[in-house]
Amino acid sequence: MSQETQMPELGSIGLLRFAWRQLTSMRTALILLMLLGVAAIPGSLIPQRTQDPMAVTAYFKSSPSVAKWLDQLSLFDVYGSPWFSAIYILLFISLIGCVLPRTVEHFHAARALPPATPKNLNRMEFYNSWPAIGGELDAARTWFAKNHFRVIEKDGSISAEKGYSRETGNLFFHLALILILLGISLSSLFGMRGEAILNVGERFVNTPTSYDSLAYG
Repeated sequence: MSQETQMPELGSIGLLRFAWRQLTSMRTALILLMLLGVAAIPGSLIPQRTQDPMAVTAYFKSSPSVAKWLDQLSLFDVYGSPWFSAIYILLFISLIGCVLPRTVEHFHAARALPPATPKNLNRMEFYNSWPAIGGELDAARTWFAKNHFRVIEKDGSISAEKGYSRETGNLFFHLALILILLGISLSSLFGMRGEAILNVGERFVNTPTSYDSLAYG
């Protein structure tokens, strides 16, 4: 007689932890980054109010029914639409939750000494042994130094490790991406965009009243 295995209930706290782990995974961050790129495509194909309001007005005159549907989907203001902002914010949270803990963990691991040589080497996957002929430790020490390994010697054995540079470059790339997203967010919140039409030889004074259109944030 078979007995069915009952899975324990997650509960509200467990469900939140599961959702947070899924959101801050690298796979989710890559999916959100791809969605952000796809969501930005209409902004380059359809005229935007913040960039060319006259083209938007002409679009409404030429195709009023289509323009009405596009306007309801915020496709004339893609980069300020709720759905684009949702993808952007989720990507920002996902990258921070994924990269920052990895950066702290990598920083501590890079500063730590290599692990000591295990007592039972035969339990390791690529364990091998051969008769000693003398000078093995000196040869190993020279080879590790030549190939830039971090080495620790203890009780007549050598333990070495390397490979942190690749992860460091990977983390620097993602941290730079976070800084770029942060810079875009700050410029969108606290920046301004103004347009003014001037005739040749006409003087321009940098005051709000001199602009034909001026948008903050």
